[in-house]
Amino acid sequence: MPDDLHELSALYALDLLDADERARFEEHLAECTELEGLQDAATALAFVAGPPPPADLRSRILARARAEPSNVVPLRPRRSVATSAAVAIAVAASAAAVGLGIWAATLHHSLATERSATSVLRDPLARHIAVNGTPGQLVVAPSGDAVLSVSLPSPPKGSTYEAWVATPTVQPAGVFKGGLVKLSREVPPGALVMVTLERSGGVAAPTQQPLLRARA
Repeated sequence: MPDDLHELSALYALDLLDADERARFEEHLAECTELEGLQDAATALAFVAGPPPPADLRSRILARARAEPSNVVPLRPRRSVATSAAVAIAVAASAAAVGLGIWAATLHHSLATERSATSVLRDPLARHIAVNGTPGQLVVAPSGDAVLSVSLPSPPKGSTYEAWVATPTVQPAGVFKGGLVKLSREVPPGALVMVTLERSGGVAAPTQQPLLRARA
């Protein structure tokens, strides 16, 4: 119970105190004038609601309630718009980061391959060997690094050109779309370099006759 009995005045006027609180508060009544105004206010509440409702209102409300079908549907908690937006932004940011990483890795590999090819082509000690079957040349550096530069049309859809190095075992040396390719295998003296047309992505062993050859 509050130490200040005046805090109970409104509750007493509305008859909301328990027995102990009522007994204590009524001991205070003889000296307190605050209660009279609160009791008047509580009494006035009964006249604020306006005219009495129709006599059949209660029965009509109950009848309408019974006629309503029972349609209880459990509701799942829904995320706020802000939460949904935050999740969408996070997913988009993650996808962008992954995409940027893949692009950066691809660009790095492409630039590294281009620098390696340029190094072979600029090497004054590299050997330039003519290609049989199409205009072009095989350039082989003393280290065995090699670049194949040939004039081939774009391969059909679903196909690719694949280079091979035979020493004499035939090993795949990279796929390309025609033009210039830095071979992925070293080309020792006497090795045979070939190109075939294969399915997209390349194969482990040649499935077609060579379109061109060059002996290192």
